[in-house]
Amino acid sequence: MTADHAGAPAYVVGVDAGGTRTRAVLAPLSGGPPLGEGRGGPGNALSVSEADLTRHLAAALAAAVPPGLRGRVVAVAGGFAGASRPAADEPGHLRAHAALIAALRRTGIGAVAVEVHGDAEVAFASAPGGPADGIAVIAGTGAVAVRVTGRVCGATAGGDGWLLGDDGSGFWMGREAVRAALRAADGRGGPTTLTRSVGHALGVPPDVLPPVPYDGTGWDRERREAYRMRLLPAVMGRHPVGLAELAPLVATAAVDGDAVAGAVLATAADHLTDLVHALAPRPGERIVLTGGLLGPTGPLTPPLLSRLGPLDLTPALVPDGCRGAVTLARLAARGLSRR
Repeated sequence: MTADHAGAPAYVVGVDAGGTRTRAVLAPLSGGPPLGEGRGGPGNALSVSEADLTRHLAAALAAAVPPGLRGRVVAVAGGFAGASRPAADEPGHLRAHAALIAALRRTGIGAVAVEVHGDAEVAFASAPGGPADGIAVIAGTGAVAVRVTGRVCGATAGGDGWLLGDDGSGFWMGREAVRAALRAADGRGGPTTLTRSVGHALGVPPDVLPPVPYDGTGWDRERREAYRMRLLPAVMGRHPVGLAELAPLVATAAVDGDAVAGAVLATAADHLTDLVHALAPRPGERIVLTGGLLGPTGPLTPPLLSRLGPLDLTPALVPDGCRGAVTLARLAARGLSRR
């Protein structure tokens, strides 16, 4: 199947729905690079309501697929954080599928094949050659490692959400940044530039922030108490997952030589390494690294690769799961033609 009933070219859509954003890309069924892209809000199938998930998907789809091509889309594959492909009755899978179907109807995209995958499955398929077997590690808002067998997630380590896990994730790093700032303010921790950068990011008044440079002196107790009194409500007044927005502050401070931030970054890499070890990696097998903290430019990529070196794995760094979602959509469409 390379064209629709009128002989015009056919297309597929790949969707990558993560904890922070949703992306959709349009690509020719026959192969080649994406022709359109759209973005929407968060796409975690467990933490986002079905109504909001539908709205975010519809926004991304509408921007990615021009109205004149919506009738030529033959297959759509979506990778969702919080969804699992093998367990079709799992709540995240059910919500993702219902929202995706509703969003396609809302935008007038009448694809014959519509598939829901886990975000790790589409991330793994994004590696060069679209591999079917190996390990994927995603570190963004959350953190998870999965073993993929036959393009399906067969085993999981981590990915338990901000309340129960996600060690080494953007949320975890953001929370550690706030904890380090509070410890420095109350005298339990050493000086760190995170105190000032976190305070500034959360709207703490400049007159109570520590001086620049801050070496542990020149920040009197009264100002430190005022800092704490302003910082705590700013943190408690937002959804916990929002702390992931502070993760880049840790990476920046670590690069600038801040010892406290460097320790947070190193511990995050240790946590991700533990996830990989839990899946019993085999020498030479493919491992895909992706997410806001991993991938080609992620701050955790160099320390994680260093820790994984002794395992003799074959790494691939991918920016997101869109390419893999397109690969899976093409496979689904070609499966239709063989029926």
